[in-house]
Amino acid sequence: MTDNDVRVTLHPAFRKGPVDRRLFGSFVEHLGRAVYTGIFEPDHPTADAHGFRRDVADLTRELGVTTVRYPGGNFVSNYVWEDGVGPVADRKPFLDLAWRTVEPNLVGTDEFLQWAEREGIEPMMAVNLGTRGVAAAAALVEYCNGEAGTRWADLRIANGREKPYGVRLWCLGNEMDGPWQIGHKDAHEYGKLAAEAGKAMKLVDPSIELVVCGSSSMQMPTFGEWERTVLSYTYDLVDHVSMHAYYEELDGDRGSFLASGTAMDRFVDRVVASADAVGAQRRSDKKITISFDEWNVWYLESRFPGEQNLPIQRDAPRIIEDVYSGLDAVVVGDLLVTLLNHADRVPVACLAQLVNVIAPIMTEPGGEAWRQPTFHPFATTARLARGEALDLRVATPSYTTARHGEVPVVTAAGTVADDGAAALFLTNRSSEPVEVAIDHLGSVLTVAEGWRMLADHEPAVVGPEHAARVAEKSWGAVDVATAVRREGSTTTVRLEPESWTALAGTLAQA
Repeated sequence: MTDNDVRVTLHPAFRKGPVDRRLFGSFVEHLGRAVYTGIFEPDHPTADAHGFRRDVADLTRELGVTTVRYPGGNFVSNYVWEDGVGPVADRKPFLDLAWRTVEPNLVGTDEFLQWAEREGIEPMMAVNLGTRGVAAAAALVEYCNGEAGTRWADLRIANGREKPYGVRLWCLGNEMDGPWQIGHKDAHEYGKLAAEAGKAMKLVDPSIELVVCGSSSMQMPTFGEWERTVLSYTYDLVDHVSMHAYYEELDGDRGSFLASGTAMDRFVDRVVASADAVGAQRRSDKKITISFDEWNVWYLESRFPGEQNLPIQRDAPRIIEDVYSGLDAVVVGDLLVTLLNHADRVPVACLAQLVNVIAPIMTEPGGEAWRQPTFHPFATTARLARGEALDLRVATPSYTTARHGEVPVVTAAGTVADDGAAALFLTNRSSEPVEVAIDHLGSVLTVAEGWRMLADHEPAVVGPEHAARVAEKSWGAVDVATAVRREGSTTTVRLEPESWTALAGTLAQA
């Protein structure tokens, strides 16, 4: 194999497992402008009868979001959910200690869940295990899912919602290993509390799925040991363990940034190994799966000063409103390749966040909403990836990075549905074009459409004009007639330098 030879081998019979639609989730936290002037702005020209922005809802649907996590995030560890239900006029603002913001409590559990229901989105609720505990968590499940005739279910009915919401996914707190978390706990404290809270929640509604907090990053000093300890208390009770990871370009190290998907891949493998080790020790046939419920590009070190430096703010302050480039979008596409390649163990994932806060959708109060460059690979993958993930074999050169060591030049993932609809997703991390030979022995691959995102060198500028300029230069359809050619059982595609490409068509037995 020469330095530029890349071969991808696929067969429709070789599969990893189903692509859970919840893999294309997102996240709405009471942080900055994610809620207020994000999804909710009663005075906006597009606001619906409930005060939610119709233009944002339309873009959310186009993005392909299936699941939304709420209400946090760090916010949840100081949140009193009871203060956010009932008549809005009777609700009192409170000081959110996580982001040092006065929360007006105009949007709470009912408003969010009804918005999700109207938009066809599955909600993923989080309970406060920082400053609260077992009783409040069980009460919230009863409020959301309980039938008439009990205290909290009857309160929901009195607040105007007779039918239970039937919330299926529940997070047992958020990043409880982080010293920044209000109510931070060590692994033993958290493991015991999560087990008791989860037990009570499932006694209220045995049908729910529980997500226990894993390490808040692979860089945490307790990583691995945290998972082992927490799962030793909760293994038989929970369904998923959470993972959070954010990626950014540091010190101009473009090569390492483009290889962020490799870092995510290693992170998943290590958490799976930790979970399986606990299962093996317990002689259990159960497999804990991953809820990767926070992931994105976030310029944390270079653009965000840290919440401890924030003055107390009101009126939905502009916090963490990263402006993204074509390069960022290529990395997001590559991270989606990694998630698809772990479809057998990652059924849930949430791009953090949905609107304004490190988000694919941006808004102006009273003004327009627009797509950031990262919107495009996510929306395309959510639309095209369905059925089961293919078990591909990728033969590619590697290159050396400062942060991740040796990494592959080209990454690839694929899916195929029962009706033969197929999609391939490929990233070229190289600064040179690459031709990829796709060997589909025993099957016929027909490519009907293609899309690609190119990295760019555009300076980031706030506003829709920047996003439109990047999209015009970097995002667009692939001319499959010239970029893709088939000779027998091999299809060859040209990948542009530093690019992410999606191809869709059919895959059938020869």
